[in-house]
Amino acid sequence: MLPGGGIGPELMGYVKEVFRCGGIPVDFEVVQIDPISSGNDDLDYAITSIKRNGVAIKGNIETGSLDTEIISRNVALRNELDLYVNVLNCKSYPGIVSRHKNIDITIIRQNTEGEYAMLEHESVDGVVESMKIVTSENSERVARFAFNYARKHGKRKMTIVHKANIMKLSDGLFLETARRVGKDFPEIEHNDMIIDNCCMQLVSNPHQFDVMIMTNLYGTVVSNVICGLVGGAGLLSGKNYGDHYAIFEPGTRNTGTAIAGKNIANPIAMLNAAVDMLHHLGHKTHADILSSAIDKTLNVDGIHTPDLGGTHSSTDVVQNIIKYVMDATKSMKWFV
Repeated sequence: MLPGGGIGPELMGYVKEVFRCGGIPVDFEVVQIDPISSGNDDLDYAITSIKRNGVAIKGNIETGSLDTEIISRNVALRNELDLYVNVLNCKSYPGIVSRHKNIDITIIRQNTEGEYAMLEHESVDGVVESMKIVTSENSERVARFAFNYARKHGKRKMTIVHKANIMKLSDGLFLETARRVGKDFPEIEHNDMIIDNCCMQLVSNPHQFDVMIMTNLYGTVVSNVICGLVGGAGLLSGKNYGDHYAIFEPGTRNTGTAIAGKNIANPIAMLNAAVDMLHHLGHKTHADILSSAIDKTLNVDGIHTPDLGGTHSSTDVVQNIIKYVMDATKSMKWFV
């Protein structure tokens, strides 16, 4: 467990409380990462811990925009663990007021390359060059993951998002690789869309999309757009996968507008990340119980924090979820 900064520690406390009350068989090794440390000892320890455990749940680890000497801990974790793909399931909650209803879109993004390569230099005073890295190997890995994901989950349409009309070599390579991989999945329709048009289409007609695949930076933009469409940063969770490790976190990789310690932060995104983690670990029964408790709290009882237009506190939401979790587990007979 990497609590991160901002409201991260508060939200992780709720996760631990729900797990304790529900008898969920997961123990957490809590690892703190200092976002402003100039050294990497804490980051190295976190990476060692994740390699040992195989899985992690994390909050956002902020890096200041102008801290040029400090690397992004979030990006470093993904690169060091080769978490080459990020999956964000964007599905509307019927109990949340939003401009569009019945949205069900999956975003699959390349997670370790593109503009996030962190390769920048100032060639002469006042001229900064930033390298965008796209490789055929990683483009094919994420494309094949995306099409296999679509096949496994019964999806029928794939949209490849790019800017190949301008970045003809980099985005062109990603686009052509994804198209080539798509030929191995004839049952899945695939088209492509330029990123700026994609954002416009998302806010005007999001129901045309099913699964979307894109490079790193575009994934950041598109995931925030869709999260805004379904209710904001406090709802959706994101999954980071590699061949050996997995990290689960809030989907938009930011802490929203809530202030730590004010008891108004929306705990749903972090609890949804916990649900994803439980599925990954094979604890399907516990995952389904927690997911159902979240659904009833939001959609039946209408217990919403201020970011969703409600008046309830974080603890109001968590305690209601705990009530459902305990009701579902009190009559169960667990066998070792």
